Amino acid sequence: MIDVTVGASKLKSIYERLPPVTCFVYVIGSSGQGLARTYVGWTTNLGQRLAAHNAGTGARSTRGRDWVMLYAEAYQTRGEAMSREWHLKRDKKFRKMLSAGA
Repeated sequence: MIDVTVGASKLKSIYERLPPVTCFVYVIGSSGQGLARTYVGWTTNLGQRLAAHNAGTGARSTRGRDWVMLYAEAYQTRGEAMSREWHLKRDKKFRKMLSAGA
């Protein structure tokens, strides 16, 4: 946890030492066609990837629906993101909880 009572210059110094975020794991949801669905994936650009899903150029299983971003996590490496994606794809309870709240 970062102590927010420190000065702006110290906070900037702490921020600059953090490793850069390069990949994201995301969960998108759609309730179209009378059935709530979720999709889990990873990307380097969340906005661009969501636009691709909504344009029908994303994953085949996401075509023909309107998708909204339900959840995202940031990771430093592609390997970390892909590992987390694998786990989230199998966590049906978590995905159901996300889709129920949307």
